[in-house]
Amino acid sequence: MTPTQPMPASAYRELFSLAGRTALVLGAASGIGRESARALAALGAHVICADRDEAGAEAVAETIRGQGSAEAHRCDAAHGADLAALAARVTARHRRLDAAVTTPGLNIRKTILDYSEDEFDRVVALNLKGTFHFFRAFGRIMRDQGGGSLIACSSIRAFTIEPGLGVYGMTKAGIGVLVKAFAAEMGAHKVRVNAIAPSVIETALTAPIRERPEIYHAYAAHTVLERWGQASEVAAAVAFLAADASSYITGSTLMIDGGWTAIDGPPTGLTQTRPN
Repeated sequence: MTPTQPMPASAYRELFSLAGRTALVLGAASGIGRESARALAALGAHVICADRDEAGAEAVAETIRGQGSAEAHRCDAAHGADLAALAARVTARHRRLDAAVTTPGLNIRKTILDYSEDEFDRVVALNLKGTFHFFRAFGRIMRDQGGGSLIACSSIRAFTIEPGLGVYGMTKAGIGVLVKAFAAEMGAHKVRVNAIAPSVIETALTAPIRERPEIYHAYAAHTVLERWGQASEVAAAVAFLAADASSYITGSTLMIDGGWTAIDGPPTGLTQTRPN
């Protein structure tokens, strides 16, 4: 199809299909990773579910096998050797790897003056260094095969911050820069590199916050939609970035934040001023 030819109407549906593709999800045992694995499988991909919780990854793979195709592996996303070993297994088992997403993250909520060096190193090791190792391990596969989609997990905390989230936010901001740099380096190999940036999402990790109504509602009020997001809403964005529907998107961070970063402060009074 030349640039002057319109896209056939029937072809648009195929842009979102992952039939015959292979996708890998790090952090597949729970939360956003679990829903991402399910979303990718629902669109037809064979999903490699990886997590340091191998039993959890296997449980997710088993739920997928009822209607799709999946396998499970143990991998600690904070360790480069684990990621390299997983990449070697993927290469040995599969003809190609079409998409890969990493979702694990760590936040130790403390002010900078209260942070220990060990805590700093732990957060950086998983969030930032782990993303670096993820890009290298699976980027090499995609470079050699001449295409693919890599998806990292940033956060709204890369753009807007509150006390106690400085170190976490620093790592998430670093992921955004790493995404731009790697996209620039991998474009010639037809490999796309992007990130997602969720805001408040209802998962097991955020359950302690949700159990405190005053905090739960305060965070919800920071969004234009005045609610928390669901893991499935983040997973849908992951599936989009994995598919050909996003074929001209690379080097970007996709905000999945209910409008949190679009406004300066909570949208007080919006409920009263909205038309019926």
